Amino acid sequence: MTEEAMIKGCLRNQASAQQELYYRYSPKMLSVCYRYAKNREDAEDMLQEGFIRIFKQLKQFENRGALEGWIRKIIVHTCINNLKKNKKFAESVDLIHASGMYVREENVPSIVQAKQVVECIRLLPLGYRTVLNLYAIEGYSHREIAQMLEIEESTSRSQFTRAKAMLEDILIKKHILPQYTPNLEVAMINT
Repeated sequence: MTEEAMIKGCLRNQASAQQELYYRYSPKMLSVCYRYAKNREDAEDMLQEGFIRIFKQLKQFENRGALEGWIRKIIVHTCINNLKKNKKFAESVDLIHASGMYVREENVPSIVQAKQVVECIRLLPLGYRTVLNLYAIEGYSHREIAQMLEIEESTSRSQFTRAKAMLEDILIKKHILPQYTPNLEVAMINT
């Protein structure tokens, strides 16, 4: 089924078109949800809620960009809204981990598998993980992140800096990254 036919079918509430849209995009979007969720069950809940919104808002898709990008944006906003609604983002961040770490800027070696990096990102405290995902992976600015999360722009910047430092520490401890790598720039693959 072509993308155009699938969209038209979804707009007419055709189950086969809705199923096609879900099966085509849900694996990638589940991985997006997984980056924000505490566990797989929460990620699946976010995914389901996101697809409900997608089907409700599909008439607003104007074909100006890629459908996948439009879907991804809704999924990300669904994840953020879920975190805020459940007050999970408000959980305290342990700043002890950030003290004494030096932020380094360089690419993660190409031998590092995306899955390993994602799993290490999931070990970050929720606030750090959320800001890191939004800034480094989704490409939002710190101003946009601050608005989304209802925090100060400076808080977004500092959480990103601390997240990079903590991620570097995790990657080193798991022997994914050499201990004395000058400069870590988190180069993540969109999953």
